[in-house]
Amino acid sequence: MERKTGHRAPGAGVRKPKHSQSEAAAEVVTAPELRAAKGTRRLVMVTAVDEPSARLADQAGVDIVLVGDSLAMAALGRPDTLSVTLDEMIHHTRAAAAGARRALLAADMPFGSYQASVAEAVRNACRLVALGGARAVKLEGPRAEETAAIVAAGVPVIGHLGLTPQSVHRLGGYRVQGRDTEAAFRLVEQARSLERAGAFLLVLEAIPAPLAAAVTRSVGIPTIGIGAGPSCDGQVLVFADLLGLSDTPAPRFVRRYGDLGRVIRDALAAFAGDVRAGRYPAPEETYPTPPGLASALEKRMEGE
Repeated sequence: MERKTGHRAPGAGVRKPKHSQSEAAAEVVTAPELRAAKGTRRLVMVTAVDEPSARLADQAGVDIVLVGDSLAMAALGRPDTLSVTLDEMIHHTRAAAAGARRALLAADMPFGSYQASVAEAVRNACRLVALGGARAVKLEGPRAEETAAIVAAGVPVIGHLGLTPQSVHRLGGYRVQGRDTEAAFRLVEQARSLERAGAFLLVLEAIPAPLAAAVTRSVGIPTIGIGAGPSCDGQVLVFADLLGLSDTPAPRFVRRYGDLGRVIRDALAAFAGDVRAGRYPAPEETYPTPPGLASALEKRMEGE
């Protein structure tokens, strides 16, 4: 819409496809492509919760858009990830799928959706793909059996080791993992087990940098770090954290690349001020009046 003229140009307001079908097919990022990127380039993953956030991440050129269960906190205002449901994850994944046309769209399997049985894990992974539009799913913890079964069903799987937020109560809080030798060796073996089960990527969260480097050397699939040092094959941050949209203290590993919270607040305050002062809308932001309409309305109202 052309705001200055006060009218819509022909076709304005109709969202046009960003890519033709042939362009989308040629550009789309795939799980096999990402797996093969090990040792050739660093991968970038960003979380998203809806179409705008996924679209912006996609346009920025990220490799993977993750609809993380962290949306419970980032978008729904909850204290942790445990309460987000599969239906909520499907809802947000479907929204993000509309924006992530090129990047690989992955979705977290929420707490309770894969722990009860392997069959339930497969069924729920397939729901995220069929109903949400995900092209991969992520599971927390050393879930080799579930991973193998989901991969056998045709769904690419991302593993997640180290600090696994769905296990926060068992871990005693959000604590760095793998700090002693036994725990570190165990995590390396868990990573190898997930690779053997068919995982094509592995997220490593909140572990010492030397351990992340050891895991990265020990597996043939790319590792994606979050609070795991610089030696991983890629990095991930939460959309709201890196853009300054969160109003809670950021974890140590977060680097803020913008202060959009302040920008948005200032813009909304300016809008409110203009409305209250009568400065908005201005004539150029108002549709033109057809000839004779104002006088006809005035006469009609005077006659009532």
